[in-house]
Amino acid sequence: MKILTLCASILLSAATVLAAGSGDILGIWKTELDEAQVEVYRCGEKICGKIVRLKNPLYTDSSDGQVGTPIIDRKNPDPALRKRPLIGLQIMHGFSQQGDNLWVNGTCYDPKSGKSYRGKIHLAAPGRLELRGFIGIPLFGRTAVWTR
Repeated sequence: MKILTLCASILLSAATVLAAGSGDILGIWKTELDEAQVEVYRCGEKICGKIVRLKNPLYTDSSDGQVGTPIIDRKNPDPALRKRPLIGLQIMHGFSQQGDNLWVNGTCYDPKSGKSYRGKIHLAAPGRLELRGFIGIPLFGRTAVWTR
């Protein structure tokens, strides 16, 4: 009986490790031009991401905002959301794992433009994440490469 319980525990542990494949995607990623760092994390059974660091977190030009104040989500299409700071802002949500290194059916928000896009994520290598944002079908989109 003890052997049966031990075998069941080992199989359950192995299944948990195999199901945790999305763990490879979790963590801090640098954006394409190293302007920000985004934390990719679990939100329920989905994958989400939020800005945790900006290379330049404060306004330096008065034409953009009050110099020395934190950069905010000023291009958001919803006026009620335009005063949110970019640091801590969730910019990815709702990605579901489809296969070993692919997450689909999520949404990406670009605070530079204030636009949201459908998206998919491909873990191309342990230190290379390809995030594709698109309208309609993936053919009409753009891929950003993030690194660790």
